[in-house]
Amino acid sequence: MATDAVAQLADSLAKTQVTEGELSYKGQGRKFDNAQSVEEMVKEIQEFKGLQALRLEGNTYGVEAAQAIAKALETKSEFKYCYWSDMFTGRLRSEIPPALNSLGAALMTAGARLTVLDLSDNAFGPDGVKGIEKLLKSTACHTLQELRLNNCGMGIGGGKILAAALTECYKQSSAQGTPLGLKVFIAGRNRLENDGATALAQAFQLMGSLEEVHVPQNGINHPGVTALATAMQHNPQLRVLNLNDNTFTKKGAIAMAQALKHLRSVQVINFGDCLVRSEGAIAIAEAVTEGLPILKELNLSFGEITGEAALLVAQSVEGKATLEKLDLNGNCLGEEGCDALREVMDGLNMGDLLGSLRYWIDILNYRLKQVDGDVFNLLFFSFQVDVADAGKTAEAFLKISSVYNEEDEDVKSAVLDSIDAILRKAFASPSFQGYNFVSSLLVMLGLLKSEDKVKPVRVVPGHLQALEYVVRQDYFPQDHIAVLEAFMSR
Repeated sequence: MATDAVAQLADSLAKTQVTEGELSYKGQGRKFDNAQSVEEMVKEIQEFKGLQALRLEGNTYGVEAAQAIAKALETKSEFKYCYWSDMFTGRLRSEIPPALNSLGAALMTAGARLTVLDLSDNAFGPDGVKGIEKLLKSTACHTLQELRLNNCGMGIGGGKILAAALTECYKQSSAQGTPLGLKVFIAGRNRLENDGATALAQAFQLMGSLEEVHVPQNGINHPGVTALATAMQHNPQLRVLNLNDNTFTKKGAIAMAQALKHLRSVQVINFGDCLVRSEGAIAIAEAVTEGLPILKELNLSFGEITGEAALLVAQSVEGKATLEKLDLNGNCLGEEGCDALREVMDGLNMGDLLGSLRYWIDILNYRLKQVDGDVFNLLFFSFQVDVADAGKTAEAFLKISSVYNEEDEDVKSAVLDSIDAILRKAFASPSFQGYNFVSSLLVMLGLLKSEDKVKPVRVVPGHLQALEYVVRQDYFPQDHIAVLEAFMSR
């Protein structure tokens, strides 16, 4: 039964995507320690004419292996896209800088002009930033449009080094008549704190070209938020601003509201879990009322906002024809406040754009009436999951899906709702390590070996049926499906 289900799931996951000029080793879960282990890869790189993109993510590379790959890249002058996230799992931190140094040096030797540099989910710390410092200052990065350094543990020191390198790159490129025009900057979960954020803000203000800024979960308080707010005013094409899970308080929120008044192109604002409080929410509402004509999403969830302030936020989106979602969940509204908020949004004919306002306890009480005790215990567990931990998220998925019952609609709905709640929140976070979640899932299902000697779970139909369900949901990344399919079709 389980074998048939695996075969069916593998068939439903089968999707192939080929990009012209791209060579991909993505998500193979392989360990490359030395030059010999990458001989085949090196040969393919050397023989690939017009190579523009190389995907190395989802494997782990030692110094010698990285040096061999670097040597093969030295002649690739058309190279533009580095997709090198999650490529040092299990490596000593001391191994990462020399590996990055060799890869960067190869790109400089080749005369490459980069468009995308993605080194997310590599826990390399400040020393890792030093490993790409020369590359960032070189002509190879004068054309850089996207810099993705999510979940790298850069810290304050790494943030300062990065800011200095970007500043130098901008100055040198400007001197040559082609100033750096970075559009996308992603650096969530890096412990930048105020000093790191302030240093980067100065670089952002200098560039003035940013369209997307994602710096969630960085321990930034109002001094850093204020510095970023000032910098954002100098980036008129800004479309997406994500500072989720930092601490604005009144001062930071008011500073950010003032910055928003200078921006006309913003479409997505994510200040969820930022403690904007009522005074900050009122200031942001004023900014929304006065401008932001093409706003699509406004997230002020879990910000200690009272009912009166929340109503002003709701009223501020009146006439925003492009609005798709307003999220005020988790604030200090109470049942009456929630009802009043829904009434305002309904009166604006925008009721369907208001995110959920249900309290977790309401959901739990409802489910308690619908399912038996054992199932309820698992569902209660789902609301305590730390989705920042990919391994725990995978474990939670398997525990909850184990009670899935196709014949019992109440249980089925409860299980799928719980899984949706966990995975939607997880994949919505830029800092979530999606590939680690998938690899943990495969290890627990016994489809992938682990160095940690993890004991696989007993696979039941619910695991596979729930997995087949989630891969069809809009929150589940398409590129993760290919990884699942590769292992489940074995």
